Amino acid sequence: MVINKREYQSLDVQESTLAIAASVSGDDSGFKEANLSQTKFYGTYQDCMKMYATVEQVEEYFNAHASWFSRCAEPMKVNPLGENAYALAVGKFGAFGYDVEPKIGLELSVPQDRKYYIRTIPVPDYQAPGYEVDYKSSTQLISDVDGITRVEWELELVVELHFPRFIQRLPYSLIQSTGDRILNQIVRQISRRLTHKVQKDFYQSLNIPFPDHKHR
Repeated sequence: MVINKREYQSLDVQESTLAIAASVSGDDSGFKEANLSQTKFYGTYQDCMKMYATVEQVEEYFNAHASWFSRCAEPMKVNPLGENAYALAVGKFGAFGYDVEPKIGLELSVPQDRKYYIRTIPVPDYQAPGYEVDYKSSTQLISDVDGITRVEWELELVVELHFPRFIQRLPYSLIQSTGDRILNQIVRQISRRLTHKVQKDFYQSLNIPFPDHKHR
């Protein structure tokens, strides 16, 4: 099943959209309990935010992520895993009395040509209870007119859930639609919050006012 694209107004300068195309693996003719115990949900996301500064200024800020990432990611809990990696506790999400508190490790590759890549890595001494996450994202800084920088990003996300037996008794279509909704909810919520905080922190680092009027 492929969900139709949905558009969400982001907290960007322009009225950009978060385009979502999500699908869930499974058998449309009916749901077998053996398959439901381990079900994968897929999501592909993309968005763009504008930074009212030169691409060199934005690049310098992004390269110094160790000084701002943990602060901007709040209320998510962040623990550094070396120089270019972090462990994130995303928060609690769930339905039908089944809650998951995702915690994932993310590693940032060394940027090339103002392109940044992030992928999942194991969190030391941690075993994810009932889920697995495969996170792959790319971010590119693009110099625009009038000294504006576009930060364009794409994300491919795969979440595999290991459902308890009482969830397996529910209709497949209900689990499918609920899984889609929760996955999109997580990405949408975190994306909006992180976008706003990063933009605000960036302008503060330059000691210039946050251009709120341009974000409406």
